[in-house]
Amino acid sequence: MEIKAATGDLLKVKADAIMVNHYEGMKRPEGEAAPADKALDGAITQLIRQGDIKGKLNEITLIHTLGKMPANRVAVVGLGNKKELTADKVRGTVAEACRYLRGKGITSVASGTMGAGVNDIKTEEAAQAMTEGALLGLYTFRRHITKKEDNLGEIKEFIINGKEKRALEKAIEKGKILAEAANRARDMVNEPANFMTPKDMAEAARQLAKEYRLKVEIFDREKMKELGMGGLLGVAQGSQQPPQFIVLSYQGSDSKGTDIALVGKGITFDSGGIDIKPSEGMEEMKGDMAGGASVMATLMALARLKPRINVTALVPATENLPSGTAMKPGDIITAMNGKTIEVLNTDAEGRLILADALSYAKKIGAKTIIDVATLTGACHVALGSICSGTFTNEQALADKVIDAGKETGELMWQLPMYEEYKEQLKSDVADIKNIGNRWGGAITGAKFLEEFVDKTPWVHLDIAGTYFTDKEKGYITKGGTGIPVRTLVNLVLAMVKK
Repeated sequence: MEIKAATGDLLKVKADAIMVNHYEGMKRPEGEAAPADKALDGAITQLIRQGDIKGKLNEITLIHTLGKMPANRVAVVGLGNKKELTADKVRGTVAEACRYLRGKGITSVASGTMGAGVNDIKTEEAAQAMTEGALLGLYTFRRHITKKEDNLGEIKEFIINGKEKRALEKAIEKGKILAEAANRARDMVNEPANFMTPKDMAEAARQLAKEYRLKVEIFDREKMKELGMGGLLGVAQGSQQPPQFIVLSYQGSDSKGTDIALVGKGITFDSGGIDIKPSEGMEEMKGDMAGGASVMATLMALARLKPRINVTALVPATENLPSGTAMKPGDIITAMNGKTIEVLNTDAEGRLILADALSYAKKIGAKTIIDVATLTGACHVALGSICSGTFTNEQALADKVIDAGKETGELMWQLPMYEEYKEQLKSDVADIKNIGNRWGGAITGAKFLEEFVDKTPWVHLDIAGTYFTDKEKGYITKGGTGIPVRTLVNLVLAMVKK
């Protein structure tokens, strides 16, 4: 879809439909809805009086213009209570409206900058949110469907109308970059595990490097042995697919070294290993590499935005399967930093591969580390599908991550990291064990990871509840959500400005 900026009279734009907005409780059309109402001989006012248009959030009313203006239809879009409007609500409403209009066979849409000037929402912020909403909300994954879906058209053009074209174009471009990166992560998560093996994930990294001039290194099993990556090798030994350790780097600064390491869990399918999962819902475990997909896609966005900072994505990629060679409960493995780990549950494998990746981030001298992982079902139980769990050893860094999430609508909630939780991880036969008891599982998972970052400022994001959805709402579509790609990009940009 092409998204363009335009200036002038919205009502004179030739498109299949134009969008105007209405707020809940308003008795008459305002803003660009007012001249549209006049052109339609008061149709919008009449529908408001009749109660057909209430202005509730995400409400959409389609009116045929019958030749009274160049556009064939006017979509009156509800933005809810005006005092409660946020850029994220604009993002979600535009997504809902675009999906609705696509279902009506509409191929071109024009709109003013919805919400601009309300509650301190700047015009550029509104335009960026609208762009993200359109691209994220219209996302579909149909690569493996051979039959064309009935009534699924395509919106080919979306015009955002405003006063300053250059400012709009800049906002639209940033919105496109963020949304397209999130959609790239969604594509990877939605692929079935036979099309997204560790080797395929490594190839995806090579493709990103080629497209966006990033640096890429892929470590094979021999290199992992040389580095002492016992966690990754231990998890991988049950699979016939060879493990891959992906190092994807963006260098935006002339200085040497890594300012930020983004570490993403890359389990391309998680059966649980010998401690096998129940069969119900196991197909969703193709997305256990969502953390890895998100950090790779983040570098795609950074390469286009070109901030002056050096960022490296580290993705340990493997399958976790049961077999005659698989790691067994009670086995002891040695992580890259030399710590021995008693494996009490082979389904707590993500932290084992992350132990090596975090150790490698330390080895390359990363000044800041953010890891992203579908780590624990316990986090999903605690926070549901609304928030990603946030854990840290440095509060100032966690605050930056949470603030970046608020900007994007990808909500984060911080959980405690008291030292007492570490007691659960004490082992009688090794330096640490990979699980505690059933209580506080999301926190003990984070406390395990903390053992491999030492004093480096670090945040762990547990996206077990937010990486995937079976419901369509706002700009979130069924399948992989792309969370937290846009948050990570915002965080990096904010850290450049500090």
